[in-house]
Amino acid sequence: MEDIELIKRIGEDDHQAFTELYDRYWDRLYASAYFHLKDTAAAEELVQDVFVAIWQKRRELAIESLQPYLAAMLRYAIYRHLHRNRRRREHLRQVANAAPLMQAPEDIDEKLLLEMVSKLSDHLPEKCSIVFRASKLQDRALDDIARDMGISLKTAEAHLTKALKSIRISLGRALHLFLW
Repeated sequence: MEDIELIKRIGEDDHQAFTELYDRYWDRLYASAYFHLKDTAAAEELVQDVFVAIWQKRRELAIESLQPYLAAMLRYAIYRHLHRNRRRREHLRQVANAAPLMQAPEDIDEKLLLEMVSKLSDHLPEKCSIVFRASKLQDRALDDIARDMGISLKTAEAHLTKALKSIRISLGRALHLFLW
């Protein structure tokens, strides 16, 4: 099926067409994101965000050439990600300079941090929590987890990405409160 036909069918709520689009472009977009970020989790998250945006805007899309469109979406997602990281680092630098006796996030006791992450994972949706705990806390391979749960590897990756994003946001808030 041609890209234009896929977009048309996605606009008509065709889940199978969306799955085909996802399968066709996920690897390329991930490779590009990873090339620029050198961070697996961030690259996965940004690619997932691109596909979520495609699905959310599916009825309004007027795409003439899909590959450049996806590349542009990813490029702007990377720019926003890098900009947020620069702002976050600058904020941490300012906090460290304003209160030199406070601990920086990387100096927080590992046990406390692990406990915080574990508690935050309790508040995740069930499947996200299962995948996160198995992958990150028990150090199991994602394909093994997917097989045990009876889900596809891509679905397991999506659950892990969602979990990581949620924990990152919650942990950021917790550390912010901890530091203030």
